[in-house]
Amino acid sequence: MSKTAPLLAAQPDRMLDPQGQTELLLYRLYRIHITASRLVVHICEHEFGLTRREWRVLSFLSEHEGVLSSELAEHAMLDRARTSRTLTRLADKKLISRQPRPSDRREVHVFLTEEGRRVYRAIFPRVAAINRELASVLSVAERSQLDHMVHTLQTRVHDMVAASRDALPPVDSGE
Repeated sequence: MSKTAPLLAAQPDRMLDPQGQTELLLYRLYRIHITASRLVVHICEHEFGLTRREWRVLSFLSEHEGVLSSELAEHAMLDRARTSRTLTRLADKKLISRQPRPSDRREVHVFLTEEGRRVYRAIFPRVAAINRELASVLSVAERSQLDHMVHTLQTRVHDMVAASRDALPPVDSGE
């Protein structure tokens, strides 16, 4: 080795061997989510009087109208009790309607009202713009690679949860 060549220490793989909280992948992703979500929450709360959870349910309902409330909870990754309370608040705000299934009145299908559709159409483009601005710092190739990596991680965590023998807490932790 030449005397002028710098000695390069092997860099630790902080993805596989994090040395602290701030190096944990889940924490790093959480920080991105929470920081960017503040922009979304500001729009929802200050301009439309919606909580983050109400927006999540409204948004998923726009893609799955007519689903049962239990299916909506699964799509939105919320527990059933929180979903039920959120649906009650959205119904009070005249943004959704509930229609019991004629053959079993315990099963309730959920739909957006015209006002719910209007609110969704007013908010979603602004949330998409936040998403676009966040992703704009990446090249097309980097966005494609990140999309693939996120899909791979989502598949892996799904498999990890499915393989878990322990009772897991509800999906929505109430944040």
